[in-house]
Amino acid sequence: MTQDEGAGQVVALPVTDITGVLPVLKPEIVDEVLAALRRGEGVRAIARRYGIEPKTIRAWRTRGAYQPRATRAGIRTLAPFQAWLAARAPEVGFNAAILHRELVAQGYTGSSVGVRRFVRPLRMPASAVATVRFETAPGQQAQVDFGECKLWIGEAYLPAQLFVCLLGYSRRSIAYATPHARLDDFLAGHEQAFRHFGGVPESVVHDNLKAAVLSHTAAGTVWHPVYAAFARYHGFKPWAHWPYHPETKGKVESGVQYVKRNALAGKRFASWAHLNAWLLEWATTIADTRVHGTTHEIPMARSAAEQLAPLGDRRPYAREAVYYRIVARDALVTIGASRYSVPTPYVGRTVTVHQHPDHYVFRLEGEVIAQHARLARHQVHMELAHYAGLGTSRRRRPLPPAPPQWDLTYPPTAEVEVRDLAVYTALVEECLA
Repeated sequence: MTQDEGAGQVVALPVTDITGVLPVLKPEIVDEVLAALRRGEGVRAIARRYGIEPKTIRAWRTRGAYQPRATRAGIRTLAPFQAWLAARAPEVGFNAAILHRELVAQGYTGSSVGVRRFVRPLRMPASAVATVRFETAPGQQAQVDFGECKLWIGEAYLPAQLFVCLLGYSRRSIAYATPHARLDDFLAGHEQAFRHFGGVPESVVHDNLKAAVLSHTAAGTVWHPVYAAFARYHGFKPWAHWPYHPETKGKVESGVQYVKRNALAGKRFASWAHLNAWLLEWATTIADTRVHGTTHEIPMARSAAEQLAPLGDRRPYAREAVYYRIVARDALVTIGASRYSVPTPYVGRTVTVHQHPDHYVFRLEGEVIAQHARLARHQVHMELAHYAGLGTSRRRRPLPPAPPQWDLTYPPTAEVEVRDLAVYTALVEECLA
């Protein structure tokens, strides 16, 4: 088969038509690639899916079936040392440079490349770490994650962030799409998930998204104050897995891929509202009603055993945004593209600005120093009381220096002699004579 994106039957040509050496792929990957080609999928699409070069896909298409790599001359050169290498490699941390140096001392004449090839398959089993699937009790845990993809929305091919929340016990899930992965989007995804499930789990597991986690310390996780307040409001315990351990929330990791491949593949939407309406319909009619591959039960039926804390008549969380600003020399603070005054003694200090729906509150170390109604953009509001005692001159006059204290001609009790002006006239005439 000669065309790159052809469909139909895959024709296997003789192996002799392949030049060079193919990259090492597992037999099962080769079988999946060939099966996808037989289904008519394009070479480049398969290459993107598996992270393989298109030329490798074409080469395996030409071979038609998996074939092990031929033994190389370097392996034959290593043959007398293989038993020693297998025993020595773990002792040096599978370091091929050290092994090659010690082999040369034993009479090995090959290159270090052959040593690296021999050690690579020994290193992989040694570095593999077994994991145990962690199942949770009903209502104990939910897992959330953001996944990125690109979608057709109207006439534009746009990036989208998929917020996915999955209940650990029943595997019931919900997805929510947004253009960004910001704190407001993170909280909105939680709110929608809690209302879709009809309650709140004991804990919520997620990764180290900046909207939730500021840092990890020896004392524990430092949470974003808004997310911490959100968790207290809804009564769940947030839990972020340790960095570089995504398997801790493996259920939702798989759930994100399921949404991409099952709900969004081949879809086009008129708007973001249309997209989210479809995701809700898909979660309700498809994701929650299919037989789950792990539990072998229907998530909706299994969710009857979930023990979630009821929402009741609890309203959505009203976020209080907090900003940090430095007071300018004119005692004005810029927020929301407008400027507001604070008392002049706070010039140069860093204050916190608490944003409410209709006003701002300015605080310093917890103390309220000013409060203003929110204005339209590019406005200035100055309270005269904030400038009390401040002159109108743009430059203050410098204070006079302290008077000299050690001038011997100015004793505190000295009396100044008063002379007649005629004395000074006589002195002048004497000098001019």
